[in-house]
This record gives sequence, C-alpha cells and structure tokens, in this order.
Amino acid sequence: MSNTNLLPVLEPAADAVAPCCPPLTERPFTAEEAETAARMFKALGDPVRLRLFSAVASHEGGEACVCDISDVGVSQPTVSHHLKKLKDAGLLTSERRGTWVYYRVEPSVLAAMGKLLTIAEN
Repeated sequence: MSNTNLLPVLEPAADAVAPCCPPLTERPFTAEEAETAARMFKALGDPVRLRLFSAVASHEGGEACVCDISDVGVSQPTVSHHLKKLKDAGLLTSERRGTWVYYRVEPSVLAAMGKLLTIAEN
C-alpha cells in the first residue's frame, strides 16, 4: 500500500492576476503593458504601501488580516486607503471574513514582477 496522497489541482481564482509584461530586455512594451507595469510600480513607490505589501507577502500562511498589518505608523483609514491602492494596482487580492478583511499577494504577481526585471533568454 502506498503512503502517497494526491494533491488537488487548483484552478486560478477568478480574480487572479495574470502576468503583466515580458522582461524589459525582451522587446519594447506595448502601451497597455507599460500602463500596467507603471501602475504596479507607482503603487509600490510609496513607503507605507511598500511596507504593507511586504507585510502581506511575508506573513505566515501567505495572507494577512488587516488587523495584523496595521502598525505602519499611519491611522487605520490611511492603511485602508493604501491597501485599496495596492489592490487597485493588481498587487493584492482580498477576502472579507466576518468583520475582518484578509489580503493576499497572488503568486502570479510576484512571478510577473520578478520576470519583468530579469534578462530575457535568447
């Protein structure tokens, strides 16, 4: 008898983020690709947003309740504003559970951002 367990195949979530752009060195961006990449980098250009994004990305289990990441030196309404900006830029997804909202960085976002800044293979 085998002791192996089969893991289910997960389908991408309906709101999962698709990779935005090819590596910078592969070819010039289209206008749409440049707009998408600029929106992502603009959202991360604010130190509070970068701290919140990092807090979510590095949180145990890959997601964080807003109650766990609010200590970034600004008021709660400002934290909510910054999280909304990160979500609007496609960097975070969220899910409401009871009175709390949980945020997650989709693995495809990190992969896309990493791919964007790599040298294209020829």
